[in-house]
Amino acid sequence: MAEFLTRGGTPWTPEYLLAINAETCIGCGRCFKVCTRGVMELMGINDDGEMCDPFDDDEDIVRKVMTVSNSGDCIGCGSCAKVCGASCQTHGNEAL
Repeated sequence: MAEFLTRGGTPWTPEYLLAINAETCIGCGRCFKVCTRGVMELMGINDDGEMCDPFDDDEDIVRKVMTVSNSGDCIGCGSCAKVCGASCQTHGNEAL
């Protein structure tokens, strides 16, 4: 577990985005908007419950959810957790 110091000298441990619960995610996109690292991606869920391209006109999209697509790019800032109204994200301090 890595511990760092803030500019003011306060100890800080990054909490990386590990997973997003597709059952509770409402697909609002707030987390996507605050992430400057491109860690998440919007996906659609079709009638069969499978993930698919949310912009594919041939798919019958039931709902949209965020997924973790580039977990290695997460810097552990926690901005996505702060704006998530559904509390569907799992964060931890395990590095890849």
